Amino acid sequence: MTHATIRSIGALIALLAAAQAWAGAKGDADIRHGRYLVATSGCNDCHTPGFMMKDGKVPESEWLTGDAMGWQGPWGTTYATNLRLLVDALSEAQWLARARQPMRPPMPSPSLRAMRDADLRAIYRYVKSLPVKGDPAPAYVPPGGAVATPYLDLTPKNLPPMAVK
Repeated sequence: MTHATIRSIGALIALLAAAQAWAGAKGDADIRHGRYLVATSGCNDCHTPGFMMKDGKVPESEWLTGDAMGWQGPWGTTYATNLRLLVDALSEAQWLARARQPMRPPMPSPSLRAMRDADLRAIYRYVKSLPVKGDPAPAYVPPGGAVATPYLDLTPKNLPPMAVK
């Protein structure tokens, strides 16, 4: 092997190492951005047990593990999915497609669909960086079905009157 060939191979190895370091740094930035989006977009409010009742003072190790507290309304009774289990079962492309689908209340699916693909990818990468944990949330219960868990009744007759100014 000539010195020129050895230098070329060395340069190629250095270039590959730099590209790998850049990709790792970009991946870390995506994970940090995803964590920020989860923390500021209200994901934990429903997808982390007790998050709202504890004023957000829930360890990150418990974030996004789903909840057995139901949300009942004219649509039936829905539960916040264990996002760690969901993301573990989906590719990034499947996650993007899923995020664009209509969802039952109280999921703010219009807000999720309004997110840029880069934001949804960052959320996916953040959740994927967390260890898989927890159990699946209870299954959806159609209107009038028997509900075996605690639930918050959001039917209009049970909502408090709202002050309008």
